[in-house]
This record gives sequence, structure tokens and C-alpha cells, in this order.
Amino acid sequence: MNDILTVTLNPALDLSTSTDRVVAGPKLRCDAMNVDPGGGGINVARVVAELGGRARAFVALAGPSGMRLEESLAQLGLPLVRMKAPGETRESFAVHDRSTGEQFRFVLPGPVWSEADVAESLHAIATAVPQGGIVVLSGSQPPGVPLEFPTQLCRALKARGAYVIADTSGEALTYLAAGTDPAPAVLRMDSAEAEELAGRPLVSRRESAEFAAELVARGAAERVILARGADGSVMAGPEGLTQVSAAKVSVLSAVGAGDSFVGAFAYGLASGMSAPDALALGAAAASSTVTTPGTQLCTGDHVRELLAQCGASFIV
Repeated sequence: MNDILTVTLNPALDLSTSTDRVVAGPKLRCDAMNVDPGGGGINVARVVAELGGRARAFVALAGPSGMRLEESLAQLGLPLVRMKAPGETRESFAVHDRSTGEQFRFVLPGPVWSEADVAESLHAIATAVPQGGIVVLSGSQPPGVPLEFPTQLCRALKARGAYVIADTSGEALTYLAAGTDPAPAVLRMDSAEAEELAGRPLVSRRESAEFAAELVARGAAERVILARGADGSVMAGPEGLTQVSAAKVSVLSAVGAGDSFVGAFAYGLASGMSAPDALALGAAAASSTVTTPGTQLCTGDHVRELLAQCGASFIV
């Protein structure tokens, strides 16, 4: 199995709870707090481990919250590549409203990075990646990290022949979608992000897949994946246009579904699966995760149970 290193520049200590009803004004009596290590790359590494693989997590941590997060990762048995962050590790907070089933999520921005912090992270990541390793850049970028960071990372890893999977958002995604050199091997986004980039609705799987192919042609990545929620995902790449279905499940919480998809996809590639089969495994992992409460993620047994519903096929 190829080495997997996940990169989380802006991790969070994820706090989640439930209450009868979320309303403004009165004190809301909540259930006991669940505490989980959070951040895109951390969740990706957790899913890889749950599926039976091994991923190291590059994480920038600092302060009491960072210590609690590191302890949580140690309890999960996830090997760390640790960098000292320029400020206190952030927290995020999610509350489930039992009366409506809605979930309210509050996310803080994280510490501000300097140019020196960015340079240190690039050097540390490049040093940690073996030849031909898979690197997953997932989650938001901290304040101060430039839009060009994914390109800088691809450039820093080029000599090692690393396979970079990028799952970012906002302005950093817009930057990558325009085409970069070097570009990541894989770029993933959700349907809302894709429609904003396209400037038009992407109603069908074919429309989403054709837009993904446009992004590949621009030089955004070798493969582009568009997640369509309950309608599955599509991918454009060397194999052509591929589609997978989401499993038919009852949705409890969407938190971590995208990270679960990426973790299973990376695990599949690292295990020697074809990209379409890895795409199906990603869809099964995302489907499993949405059935769990709060910040809990998929289980390996459930992913394998759902995989038959998510098989890949070509869009012709």
C-alpha cells in the first residue's frame, strides 16, 4: 500500500451536542458534549484507519485546545507529523435540534499564519513524504496562507513524485479551478461549489461530469470529482466520465461526509484500486457517515455493506 499523508493546516477541536430546540434568548439545556479531533485531513486519516489502512496526519497545533486534540488523536492511534501552529488551535461547535432534526454549526477562523509559517509547513510536509506517496490536502486554509498554497505544495512535492489530492473551498478552490502549473492529481468539490464556478445550474450527472471535464481541460487537475450529495458523484479523468451512486440511507448528519469520501478514495488508490472503483468506495464511505450523529464518521463494516449500491459506471 502506498504511503498516505494527510495535511491539516487549520485543525479544530470539534464539540457537538443536542438540545430539544434551538431558539434565541433562553438558556438551552444540552446533552453531554462529544469531543472529536476535527479538520479535513484529520477526518481523512481517521477514515483510512477505519478501513484498515494507515495514514499519517500532518497537523499544525498549539495551545490547550491543540493539546486536547493531540491527545484525542493519540487515543485513536493516528501517527502524527506535528508542526507548531502560530496560535491557539481553534474549536468548532455543532448543535443538533431534536425538534426539527436540523444541525447548527459554528466554525472559528483559526490563527493567522505568516510567510515564515507557510515556508516551514512546505518544508516539513515535503520532508515527510516518501517517493510516490499520496498527499491529501483537505479542509480550509488558515488566515494568512496564500491562495497559491496548493500549487506551492505540488511544486515542493514534484521531485518526490507525490500524488496530490486537493479538497479545498472558497477562493483557494477558485484559484485551482482556473488551472495551475503544477496542478494536483485530483481536485474535488461539491455541487454548490461547482455551480458557482460554472456560473450555471448543473442539473444532471452528465452536466456535472461535462463541467468536470472542462476543468480537467483547463489544467485544474488530472482528475476532477464533483459530489452531488444524494445523487452520488461524478469524475472526469483519463478513463472518461464516471458516475457512482450514493447508497439509500437515512441522513442524520452530513458532517464529515466529504472527508469520508476523500479518505476512502485515497485508501482505494493506495490499495491499488482503479480510480472508478476508488470513487465507488468513497461514495459508500460518505453514505455511511451521513447515518451517524454529530461528528462521528463511517465504520468499515458499514462501508463494505453499502458498497454494492455505489458501483461505478461510465457516462456515455
